[in-house]
Amino acid sequence: MVYVNTDLLFKKAEKGNYAVGQFNVFNLETVLAVVNECVELNSPAIIAVTESSINYAGIHNLVDLIKPLLEGTKNRFAFHLDHGRSLDTCEKAIKEGFSSVMIDGSQLSFEENIEITRKVVSIGKKKKVSVEAELGKLVSSEENNSSNNFTNPEQAKEFVKKTKCSSLAIAVGTSHGAYKFKGEAELDFERIKKIKSLTKIPLVLHGASSVPKEIVEKANKFGAKIEEAKGVDEASIKKAIQCGIRKINIDTDLRLGFTAAVREYLQERPAIFDPRQILGHARAEIREIVKQKIALFGSQNKG
Repeated sequence: MVYVNTDLLFKKAEKGNYAVGQFNVFNLETVLAVVNECVELNSPAIIAVTESSINYAGIHNLVDLIKPLLEGTKNRFAFHLDHGRSLDTCEKAIKEGFSSVMIDGSQLSFEENIEITRKVVSIGKKKKVSVEAELGKLVSSEENNSSNNFTNPEQAKEFVKKTKCSSLAIAVGTSHGAYKFKGEAELDFERIKKIKSLTKIPLVLHGASSVPKEIVEKANKFGAKIEEAKGVDEASIKKAIQCGIRKINIDTDLRLGFTAAVREYLQERPAIFDPRQILGHARAEIREIVKQKIALFGSQNKG
């Protein structure tokens, strides 16, 4: 199947009241792990790359790697640019064949964010590319308890009306990275409900990795120094989905799993020097994480 934009994925997710996982990939092993596990479980998914991954691997190389894999399956996948910071980056991704892009104008003023999002939506519409925008700021754990950075529901309504974006990433208490909270996770579920009722479009939860304790412990056991890492608990993820979240981004958990698996393999098998065996072990770890996320999001057999 030719990969699709996110509009189709979200339409089904809205009817079924589940979320579609976005899995950020950065090399062959992560792409294969995510795609193969989603095919195994018949789950839709959004395969995403960031500007950092593009700078690392090259946009042409990533497209040539990912596109054939997605087209060779019967599942519905979207190929997404995550956190495009400029009009130029989003336009380049659209020209290269991405089916979905995110324009992240969250650091701009409200008016500037509207302006740049409208431009990307206009460009994407011509190619039937869906456009995700962001309103509000995902902040550090020290600032997480302040609602000053959260998405304003009334502004969200105005923003969506003026930009016609396909989906909206909102700030409701999560943050990027492995150190999201000092205490317990405190997502603003009522804010999610309010934004959903006013915008009536699919909402996106960034910074939603769970940072599983067992993976962090494994990484630290084999030489990592990841202390006091804490993510979003699964109960909060489930509740967020019930409140209207339709897309959940997973990046940190995949990186942690990949790193922990490589460290484990190298220390336990010091005689092995075949990168395919080392990275194959990491690929298996990524598949297990994706399997757990699909069960959590409720997207199995929705492919």
